[in-house]
Amino acid sequence: MKVGVLISGRGSNLRSLIAATREPGFPAEIVIVISNKPDAPGLEVARAAGIPTQVVNHKDYPTREAFDAELDAALRRAGIELICSAGFMRILSDGFVESWRDRQLNIHPSLLPAFKGLRVHERVLEAGCRITGCTVHFVRAAMDEGPIVAQVAVPVLEGDTPDMLADRVLEAEHKLYPLALKLVASGRARVVNERVEISGGSGAMQAPLFVPPVS
Repeated sequence: MKVGVLISGRGSNLRSLIAATREPGFPAEIVIVISNKPDAPGLEVARAAGIPTQVVNHKDYPTREAFDAELDAALRRAGIELICSAGFMRILSDGFVESWRDRQLNIHPSLLPAFKGLRVHERVLEAGCRITGCTVHFVRAAMDEGPIVAQVAVPVLEGDTPDMLADRVLEAEHKLYPLALKLVASGRARVVNERVEISGGSGAMQAPLFVPPVS
């Protein structure tokens, strides 16, 4: 399956996806990395791995719809079958999301549906949570909504700061996103009535696939 990765920053999850897709027998390959920011460090991560890159700078377009149209065109020119958003800090228009329905994944640093949006780790600590985590889901028009493919739990430790917690959740993301991509690209994970079903092994199961906590 041909995958396009959308980034805005350092490309931390991109790095883990590249490593996974280079494993023998992995059912997907990353054929293009697109950033909305020309100076995103993740672009160099892709180039170092020999993956074509493109910048679609949102500042060059008068409307969100115009930006989305160019982004859509770039993905289609590359023959993309599945999008992975990995730290892509743009809200996409309803039309774009619908045109890629069930063909776009996103990773979010909480156990959705809890703590959607920004300042996730600060809010987790403010709420006194003992467990947090991360989620890979299919994208829908509403922010951080959509059928959940997989989740992993991360404990909140005594004395955690937002940065400490963020680092531990990011470590879990690096394991979770390749797993979720593998499930989707292999055809094992599919959306049925706005829930993800995962087939294989002993039969179909309802997502989310819940991975044991990361310490």
